Amino acid sequence: MKEILRHQIWHLLFLLISIAVLHIFIVDNIASTGELWGIGTKTWFWISIAAPIIHQVYVLVIWRLELYHNTFTKRYRLSKAFKMYAAGFSILFVSRMIFITFLGISDKNSLQVNPVLVYSIAAVIIPLVAYLFYSVKKYFTMERAYGIDHFDKNYKEPFVKKGIFRYTNNGMYIFGLMALYLPGLILLSNTAIIVALFQHTYIWVHYYFTERPDMKKIYGKMPR
Repeated sequence: MKEILRHQIWHLLFLLISIAVLHIFIVDNIASTGELWGIGTKTWFWISIAAPIIHQVYVLVIWRLELYHNTFTKRYRLSKAFKMYAAGFSILFVSRMIFITFLGISDKNSLQVNPVLVYSIAAVIIPLVAYLFYSVKKYFTMERAYGIDHFDKNYKEPFVKKGIFRYTNNGMYIFGLMALYLPGLILLSNTAIIVALFQHTYIWVHYYFTERPDMKKIYGKMPR
């Protein structure tokens, strides 16, 4: 349990502070109107906040249980264990975009900014996200993106320095999460953009307090 919870006090602290700030300063002031399918914007807002929390806690628990105790590969063997985990990961990852889109629809046109400026930002984001996913598929591999190195103890591939990873070691977190801004930008939704910002910030909590410590244990070093 000590290994599983290592550094997670900072994870919990971030969530407590973030939720308090969102509740006090954001929800009542911005998400007070609008609805989709009879569900109010406030409810969609909190669902959209809950989705990444559930996703990242899911990854944390499974990664750490497998890394330190081989919990799932001992029971199901490597191939089946990883496929089961990856299926859950995919569902939870997609749910982030789905719920933030529903939020954007319920809060459509709440962003009082020139649409040309907003759509121009979206037009810049799209090719960056596309290049990121191309680089992941071609060079990084989807298995590695899911975290195969936590399951396969013989996985010792070198750090990737091709595609977008030639310019940054954290391409997925810098550019991949930019996709979450698109619903809010396209739908001109204040709340969807705020939730995207929360999610983009929260992924770095995962990186510094879960993934980075795990990489040091697996590889003995960090990419330069």
